[in-house]
Amino acid sequence: MSAGASRAGPPRLLAGYVVAYLVFLYLPMVLIPLFSFNDAVQAAFPLKGFTLGWYRALAANDSLKGAVANSLLVGAASAAAATACGFAIAYADVRGRSRLARPVALAARLPILMPGVILGIALLVLVNLVGLGPSLPAVVAGHVVFCLPIAVVVLRARLAALPRSLEEAAMDLGADEWTTLRRVVLPLAAPAVASSLMLTFITSFDEFIVAFFLTGTEVTLPIYIWSQLRFPKSLPSVMALGSLILLASVLVVALAEWIRRRAGAEAAAARS
Repeated sequence: MSAGASRAGPPRLLAGYVVAYLVFLYLPMVLIPLFSFNDAVQAAFPLKGFTLGWYRALAANDSLKGAVANSLLVGAASAAAATACGFAIAYADVRGRSRLARPVALAARLPILMPGVILGIALLVLVNLVGLGPSLPAVVAGHVVFCLPIAVVVLRARLAALPRSLEEAAMDLGADEWTTLRRVVLPLAAPAVASSLMLTFITSFDEFIVAFFLTGTEVTLPIYIWSQLRFPKSLPSVMALGSLILLASVLVVALAEWIRRRAGAEAAAARS
């Protein structure tokens, strides 16, 4: 066997592994939209025919509309709170002089390393101790904790890339620290703030485990979908709903990544 053939072996195996991994990961996602247009209750081949009836049924479902409204409310509130807290933590970590800034920033990123079940149980105990109990406000509080690491990571990367010389120049011209933050740092960090808002919103909107422990009588969309999976006749409508959520998630994440990359390119150009 020649040296060239032996070198070609591992790359081909790696390429095959990557292709198999991608098929295993994304094929079920492709099947969900496919079966959502199938004119049959069971998700099986061969397909019976094309129909939009499952999507029309979603529009007439009042329980679904309530769950969607709850998820939108929870997602918007969680994204706003997580991004605001994340910006403060990231700014203190990057620009602050306090010895507590780094430990607080590390603690804010710990929830991403914790199992969702453990986090959900801990938050349930906490909301019961403070008298809040399982409710939509409790879900918002839980999702702020769950989404905070995303906000901190995204915003810290942007703030670390901003040249300190811009802030120093503003202060040399007479601006105090608050004015510099409001007139210089925030506008330059706006793309990362927008990216953080979108990523934390879609994370909260799709989150199930924490919401499962903290939801009361008003359910969010993932909890509603889980409850419908017990009824076989509801499966096609669930797949139609999942297709819409998948499309919205892909669009939001793609837009957030585009904003992040564009902001990174602009920061690199400013430093050069």
